[in-house]
Amino acid sequence: MKFDEIIRKISSAVAAVAVYLIAAGFYLGAKGFGFDANGNLTLIKPAAAAETSHELDPNVVIPGGRSLGSMSAPVVIYEYSSLGCYHCAGFHEETLPRLKKEYIDKGLVRLVFSSFPLDKGSLKAAMLASCAPSGKYFDFINLLFQKQREWGLALNTEKTLAKYAKLYGISEEKAFACMNDKKLAQELVDRRQRAIRTINIQGTPTFVIANRNSREVVYGELDFDEIKPLIDKKL
Repeated sequence: MKFDEIIRKISSAVAAVAVYLIAAGFYLGAKGFGFDANGNLTLIKPAAAAETSHELDPNVVIPGGRSLGSMSAPVVIYEYSSLGCYHCAGFHEETLPRLKKEYIDKGLVRLVFSSFPLDKGSLKAAMLASCAPSGKYFDFINLLFQKQREWGLALNTEKTLAKYAKLYGISEEKAFACMNDKKLAQELVDRRQRAIRTINIQGTPTFVIANRNSREVVYGELDFDEIKPLIDKKL
């Protein structure tokens, strides 16, 4: 092989890597979106990190989501998480299993999960999760968190996500139809924007820990030792 041909091949490979890294940067850096008049995703409002908590007006209607646990549980935890958020994945992989064992399975706490997408990829993942069979929704959510880096940096996010959906009985055709349903996308984005307005969500994860008398908004990933006293106080 001639020297100039070798150089061209190396240059092409370097260029491909550069394009991949740039694309990944845009993917991970995109914040907040909606649909414009032409049906294209467009920026609405960025979500920034926060490290505070506050009490929420008990009369505020909290945007809901899918539920895990008894409907009669005295404490309800509303979780607003992006499926592409590293700290949200940490909560689901490390804190939620113990929370489920010690509170949810005992009927003391109900967890309400609401997708709060921060970029186009996490929106697609949330859309696909909404098409999962109701009894397998949280299992699918947990898988998406476990595989977060894989689909998050994939060159073809939708194809990678569709591969996971097959494990839960969702055909590739249905998966792609779900991820390209503009009405469903708008519903998720609208719920996200309502959460920003009503709860003052500034980043993910955000939790609302509530009982009949009070609601406390807490920002950031919580380990079990941090969330336990907040729950016990509500109990």
